[in-house]
Amino acid sequence: MRETRVAQVSIFENYSKHEFGVQLKTLSDILDKHPEILPLVEADLIDASSKKVGRNGLSVESVFRCLLLKQQLNVSYEKLAFHLSDSMSYRTFARLPEHLSPGKSVLQSTIRRIEPETLEQIHQLLCIDWLNAGNISLEKIRIDSTVVQSNIAPPSDSQLLNDGVRVLSRILAKSRENAGIKIRFTDQRKKVKSLTFAIFNAKNATKEALYPALLTLVRLVLKQVDRALLQIKQVSRLTVSQQRWVDTLEHYSDLTRKIMRQTERRVINKESVPSSEKIVSLFEPHTDIIIKGFRDIQYGHKINLSTEKNGFVTYLSIEEGNTSDKSLFLPVLNAHKSTFKRLPQSTVADGGYASKANVEAGREMGVQRVVFHKRVGISLHAMGVKAKTFERLRNFRAGVEGNISELKNAFGLSKAKWKGHDGFKAFVWSSVITYNLMHLVRIETG
Repeated sequence: MRETRVAQVSIFENYSKHEFGVQLKTLSDILDKHPEILPLVEADLIDASSKKVGRNGLSVESVFRCLLLKQQLNVSYEKLAFHLSDSMSYRTFARLPEHLSPGKSVLQSTIRRIEPETLEQIHQLLCIDWLNAGNISLEKIRIDSTVVQSNIAPPSDSQLLNDGVRVLSRILAKSRENAGIKIRFTDQRKKVKSLTFAIFNAKNATKEALYPALLTLVRLVLKQVDRALLQIKQVSRLTVSQQRWVDTLEHYSDLTRKIMRQTERRVINKESVPSSEKIVSLFEPHTDIIIKGFRDIQYGHKINLSTEKNGFVTYLSIEEGNTSDKSLFLPVLNAHKSTFKRLPQSTVADGGYASKANVEAGREMGVQRVVFHKRVGISLHAMGVKAKTFERLRNFRAGVEGNISELKNAFGLSKAKWKGHDGFKAFVWSSVITYNLMHLVRIETG
């Protein structure tokens, strides 16, 4: 049975006297002031129906601290396991029992069980407490958006089709092992891989001539998948493992069909496929195509955030699709009103958020100064500022670029490396929570 907290913290805490050791000690003290975090994490990690027997393993407190440590160090689970076994400061911070040195698989399986919604709750809880304590100021906030990339390679139609064939064929090949039924099929992986390689290295005219052959092989594989599903569904009652095998095969089969259709539309029919209808990854199908400017194409999700004068992130949302910045302005104000029960006195955002409707709505809600980096025909009087105040707020807005840069470079937010849509969101929230905590640590350590 997993414990919530370490039953008895050692009186001999061994933190290094180095700057990083002092920061870890300060961070530990901050977390001790917020015990209300642990019940939120506990709900994800502890099954209330499980029996209180067996080894305890990592406590809820240790799992959450290991999560923060991983994002702070911006390392893999394997490196985190090494640091926890090698460094007394890290072990002390994570509150690991003397006999326990978790491996990378244990760390990954436990940390990834924390839901993104739980992390969002923790972020809001901490921000509310810090606002009441005077660490966060809502005198003025700055708003901006950026893209967090998914952990995928740049997509191409041929490679996506090759991925589909490779995965489907592998599932069929392991049918006896995973479903208890031998599925006979003709393996097309070698032919498809060869065609994909040829398409990748060919000139445009040659590529178009090779695609019909590739699509024919993909259709053949999908027909084999349909026969396999029909064969196994003839079993009167599927076992848990068989149903899991069927679900996995159907999942990747559906994605491969969508990729095949978008390839036919783009390559064969010369049709323009909207970004919202495209699949750019077989393994991270939630990934959006985000176009910034005219040519800068990124694959991931847009995040919308606000920071205050000390750099704390007071609001963050993970958007679906390539949402216009104009539509992302008012949700920031609504969230501040809902979470903090108050609105900032001044808001300043990038020119992409600018519209007269946003200015009027913000002023009506009670925000005194609603400023945009580019005025786009909006008068200073409508924004509620004079020329000097406008310039000061424009200069203040520039600070959010530094906040975003630190999030990406120091806390790994340039690319979310956890699998799945929930993994993407959990990675983003854990990075933001760690960033906010380390900002408070720096304030308290001077």
